Amino acid sequence: MRGGVGLAVLAAGCGDAPADDAPADAAPDARMADAQPPDAGEAADAGPPPRPYPEPGAWGPNRGPGAPTVTFAPEQLLQNCAWLDGGPGDRTDHHNLATMYDGYLLLPWSPEFGLSGGLTFWDIADPCAPVRVGGGESPAMRETHSIGFSHEGGRWAVTNHLESFVRGGIMFWDVADVEAPTVASTLHLEGFRYPDAYQRVTLSVFWQVPYVYVAGADNGVYVVDASDPRAPRLVTRHSLEPVLRAGQVQAVGNLLIVTAAEGARTVLLDISDPTAPQPIPGGDFLARETPDGPGREAYFTNVEGGYVWYARKEGGGGLIVYDVRDPTRPTWAGAYRSDGNGGYVFLKEGLAFVGESNFAAIYDVRDLGNIQPVARLGLEGDLDTITPVGNVAVLSVDDKAAPDQGSAIAPWAAAPDTTPPRVTWSFPAEGAADLPPTSALGLTFGEPVDVRSAWEGSVRLYEAGTDPARTRVDGFVSAQENVVNFRPRAPLQPRTRYVLEVPAGGVADFNGNAVAEPFTLTFTTGG
Repeated sequence: MRGGVGLAVLAAGCGDAPADDAPADAAPDARMADAQPPDAGEAADAGPPPRPYPEPGAWGPNRGPGAPTVTFAPEQLLQNCAWLDGGPGDRTDHHNLATMYDGYLLLPWSPEFGLSGGLTFWDIADPCAPVRVGGGESPAMRETHSIGFSHEGGRWAVTNHLESFVRGGIMFWDVADVEAPTVASTLHLEGFRYPDAYQRVTLSVFWQVPYVYVAGADNGVYVVDASDPRAPRLVTRHSLEPVLRAGQVQAVGNLLIVTAAEGARTVLLDISDPTAPQPIPGGDFLARETPDGPGREAYFTNVEGGYVWYARKEGGGGLIVYDVRDPTRPTWAGAYRSDGNGGYVFLKEGLAFVGESNFAAIYDVRDLGNIQPVARLGLEGDLDTITPVGNVAVLSVDDKAAPDQGSAIAPWAAAPDTTPPRVTWSFPAEGAADLPPTSALGLTFGEPVDVRSAWEGSVRLYEAGTDPARTRVDGFVSAQENVVNFRPRAPLQPRTRYVLEVPAGGVADFNGNAVAEPFTLTFTTGG
């Protein structure tokens, strides 16, 4: 960085008395130039020693085989071909989202009332004959509507936590050994209350390393410093006035998106200073089925491409979509009404996967003015979740499941996924100016990405117009679902132009397809 050059010059002059022929009021640089050896200036101009980036794809390999590479016959499509159970302690078959970690399918499981829960890993190379690799259990785990990861000093995951009616919050897992993940720590969050499953509990988590943002329902949003997941600490709690029942939180750079569980309201917060979130003027709005219609309830949401995607709940399911690329002016972008009752929504390559309680639906959302249903799938129980994993989907119910069938695997596309992921949105936008030096940079991809593939070699930040190896910025790189973040370890230089780069061959999807189109974002910091 530039500061390194300045330090090198200053160090060269320390302890040297002014030359006898230098005027007493001579400029310090002139006196230091006289006192330095002839080649000292050349050494200073060279700047700090280079620190080349590692190759973008040098993050792996994963231990597991990744998403399936099986081709399915037409008659196999949209049919459940395997069922997943958490293990001996999974007596209620209350399941939620699934994801991939270290090449294995990760299935978190726990009812909303706790008492049993855990993480189970599966090899799904043959998705219709999955093999249980391992798992860990904890009676203090509560239904987790999301799961975040960190590779800071180990391999960690964070979920919801329920210890008693008045003690709960979040819990951290050590997932270095997928055969036997263990609980590393728990953090009680003040104000937690149960048995009401929605009022004063934790509903979701988002890990923008090193900070975990926690949706605390009526308690607002908690910010936790999880630099050391074995000793997390609460930084602050941001209350939302009037009260918003925070259900989902997602961080994209300096933007924190907070949406209501079983509500229509969304609040957008500025987290350029993560210790003090601030409301964005104009960023408090209701999701509507039509541009001028009344607010409509949604259960959970997701973010992709600069849009917030709502799983519509009230008076029918389907989707509502809002454009938040300018967070001071959110605008209605599209909607589709179904005969379902929305749960969760995930995006993959122009398709939306929505749990609708009585069925799961896939929608074509490439044209928001003409959202089209593509397919429906089924599983006994309250089918709130359908998670795309390559060319199969994991269906999960969180109530009334058939015994040992809380989740199922169903092929939804015949051919394996060979399409590389691509960046669909950045926050800040290209050319942004006067960003706070404490800013984070965020990207969304068109599909979920392998969290391990987002690392220092594949997401890079350096000063524009310089040798990246000499001005590279050290930071925390993290990924959750389809969102990748870079948060600098120290404030950026003021009034400096930077480049955020995603080179080809690094960030990869669940099938190991790596980014083919390089991406760069240029921005400038303020004073």
